[in-house]
Amino acid sequence: MRSALVAWTLIALGSHTTIAQTVSESSGKWPNWRGPYCNGFTPDATPPIEWSETSGIAWKRKIPGRGSGSPIVWGDRVFVTTAVPTSKVATPVSDEQSQATQRPRFGRRRREPPTNLYQFQVLCLSLNSGEAIWSQTAIEAVPHEAGHSTNTHASASPVTDGTHVFASFGSQGIFCFTIDGDRVWQRDLGEMQTRNAFGEGASPALYGDTLVVNWDHEGQSFITALDAASGEPRWQRDRDERTTWATPTVVEAAGKTQVIVNASNRTRSYDLMSGDVIWQCGGQVGNPIPTPVVYEDTVICMSGYRGAAIYAVPLDATGDITDSDLIRWHVDVGSPYVPSPLLYGWRLYFTKSNHGILSMVDARSGEFVIDQKRLTDIRSIYASPVGADGRVYISGRDGTTTVLRNGDDFDVLAVNHLDEGIDASPALVGKRLLLRGTQHLYCISQ
Repeated sequence: MRSALVAWTLIALGSHTTIAQTVSESSGKWPNWRGPYCNGFTPDATPPIEWSETSGIAWKRKIPGRGSGSPIVWGDRVFVTTAVPTSKVATPVSDEQSQATQRPRFGRRRREPPTNLYQFQVLCLSLNSGEAIWSQTAIEAVPHEAGHSTNTHASASPVTDGTHVFASFGSQGIFCFTIDGDRVWQRDLGEMQTRNAFGEGASPALYGDTLVVNWDHEGQSFITALDAASGEPRWQRDRDERTTWATPTVVEAAGKTQVIVNASNRTRSYDLMSGDVIWQCGGQVGNPIPTPVVYEDTVICMSGYRGAAIYAVPLDATGDITDSDLIRWHVDVGSPYVPSPLLYGWRLYFTKSNHGILSMVDARSGEFVIDQKRLTDIRSIYASPVGADGRVYISGRDGTTTVLRNGDDFDVLAVNHLDEGIDASPALVGKRLLLRGTQHLYCISQ
């Protein structure tokens, strides 16, 4: 049985190494945004198919404040981030500062930012009971931007290696705690000015002893690699990009450890050791958010705001390969805006923009197997699909989760409803499915 699972894992990952190395290492863990293989898939979870507010819920824990970062899991611990407003009012800024912060771009008037202090918190809960193990306020500060009406001030997912927990609150700082909640370090990377003050959302990526943070905004964008033990920078590279909400993917391929970041000007691969650009490729549309996924010797990048673009790029590329014959395949319809894709073996699942319209293509060729099928019970989606045990889970913003059979047919197994909306992507561990609603964290279990 174990050899079969290992074989399936190699099919899912190809011949390259990502954050999780083997089935045994991924068992009982969802350590970062998009899970142990950074593609929404886990080989050893067996989550439930059916549940409701009155059945199938092992526990339900109220989370203070608001956040849309996904829960992560290591062993018997669940970690989430949140931003909790307080009644304390900050010292008012000058009229000149206020006008500079709120100056509209692209003809759109921005919402007024908060004037009260927020507590930016990291919470650790018991996977078995949902009870609090510890909570820490990383910082108390006033958000300088209001954010999009559907965004939160804690939209990035934390990441853990089982010894430390790393959390990004963007302009409020990057923080490292021990897995028991002791503060180790914090790093201030400056103040981000996002497009139309929509707010922040890219999660950090951890690989070995290096934490990578992408910082694309309306000012000078950059990407930086921090020493995970100290928070000290190892390298930083400026980027000619405007605001993205794109989390990097890190993969060992073609003799190097590559940090791949999606963006509208160029998708780029950086050498994790040096920060040098290995390859770059244009073709994406605006406001890139989806995280790239790796299939065998190819990375697949996509975006779907005011257009559609999916590009499959060889990992052994060098230089600028925009519009070249080196691109394996590309698709210009049906790609997602906010949700990231799910790679389940060679099957690549994604939704159209933020709509309940699902496609699945063959990651080897880009050919559509399921072409824009409507999920009749889901209209709007922010959460990314996840997959395990021959099933695909897709959660909508109204609290509905549709469960499909992983396969070439559009086969709906169940449609489940909760009373809260879901924007955060699910986590799958063992027999459990973790769903973060607008107010509660749900643990669904068989």
